[in-house]
Amino acid sequence: MSTFNKVTDELVQELKSVLGEKGVTVDPEKLDVYKTDEEGNSYWFHTPEVVVFPETTEQVAEVVKLANKYLVPITPRAAGSGVACGAIPVHGGMVMELDRMDKILKIDTDNMYAVVQTGVRTSVIQKTVNEYGLLYAGDPCSADSCQIGGNVATNAGGNKAVKYGTTRNQIYGMKVVTPTGDIVDVGARLQKCSTGYCLEQLICGSEGTLGIVTEVTLKLRPLPPYKFDLVAIFKEDEKGFALPNKILKAGLEPTSIEYMDNKALSMCSKFCKVSLPHVDEGCCYVIITVETFDEDELDKKMEKLSDLCDAMGAVDVIQADDRIWGCRRQFAEAARDIDIMFVAEDFVVPLEHIAEITSKIPGLEEKHGIYSVTSAHIGDGNIHVLPLNVDKLSPIEWMEKMEGFHKDLFDEVYALGGKMSGEHGIGYKKLHDFKRCTPPGEYKMICAIKKALDPNNILNPSKIINVDDQ
Repeated sequence: MSTFNKVTDELVQELKSVLGEKGVTVDPEKLDVYKTDEEGNSYWFHTPEVVVFPETTEQVAEVVKLANKYLVPITPRAAGSGVACGAIPVHGGMVMELDRMDKILKIDTDNMYAVVQTGVRTSVIQKTVNEYGLLYAGDPCSADSCQIGGNVATNAGGNKAVKYGTTRNQIYGMKVVTPTGDIVDVGARLQKCSTGYCLEQLICGSEGTLGIVTEVTLKLRPLPPYKFDLVAIFKEDEKGFALPNKILKAGLEPTSIEYMDNKALSMCSKFCKVSLPHVDEGCCYVIITVETFDEDELDKKMEKLSDLCDAMGAVDVIQADDRIWGCRRQFAEAARDIDIMFVAEDFVVPLEHIAEITSKIPGLEEKHGIYSVTSAHIGDGNIHVLPLNVDKLSPIEWMEKMEGFHKDLFDEVYALGGKMSGEHGIGYKKLHDFKRCTPPGEYKMICAIKKALDPNNILNPSKIINVDDQ
């Protein structure tokens, strides 16, 4: 079991000697900002004792060494856009805010890679490389607000994961400060490598528990000049859920396949103040994007996809314009507008089980007395069910209701060969469910890795694994 010390005046002075006066704050009003990330339920809030703002990798390393010296935990933080309580300082201590490390250090257009600091916003990377005719394929829905460091920490997915994979698939290597304060470079700008452990892949998705990423070398790709966005509209959800495998087997190579149920469409269209076709008829949407480098190929794929949607029983097939994509991207914000304590599930199942798992949601809603809306990256089986606290329960009442819902939901997910998180991560919020659902041998390996790399349990304790299990 880890025992942490309180932040002392002596530690604060040493931090200031490393970071300067403006790089450290203990101002209560400023500390209060860091008690949560995107979590709206005050049950989960914890306020840090100090917040630090490093600007270089070397400063990060010196701060980590001080944390080990004083046995004070560090919670690394990017934009704070996570929804699994991953950036909440559960044990107080220190929050390390990385948003001052926000430079694009290099773009190599010939060799198609970029080197960026951890605090660069994802949308800035996307737009900057687009100007060179290149694509950064990582595309979480929160791209305008999230930072690349947070994407790496959670192995963020998003709309384009069907074709390009998650953040893990966009990385050549990274510069990392280890839990004991060493600076290491992991990975390499190679097309293949079987030289030792794949450390960059291990650290990506480790949620700041195995190291603090300060720079990332990203893969870039040619930007396809032609694309179309199509919406297949269905009255029966099951017909929409059967579409992804048909599209993939047809060789259409979609960039994204997104789903919104009727309740989500109604909520988002109201929030965005737009009118959407067939929503009043109780229909759901499947939004498909296809990109190519040849205009004739695009036309052929569009025709083939439209015919396929008709054959699957779509009541209409239309172009996905800005209204529709705007509603999809504002899904979480529309839910937050109704209820700041909404819960963002992101479980993932094999494609053939999407219809089966979603068919169980109404029964779970009835059993636990909740109302939820659903969107999904159905091209990769990643389902976002958002329970909304429409009855305005207290923070602890809502948390207890969600505990019961999660137990039943995750049991169903794992029975179908799924996992509880496809892209948001475990964080603090799913800590106990993760241990319950993970086979003991696998959980033991995870704990052993954490203990070996972070002997003092300094980095983001009580995230992914229980602090008492290290």
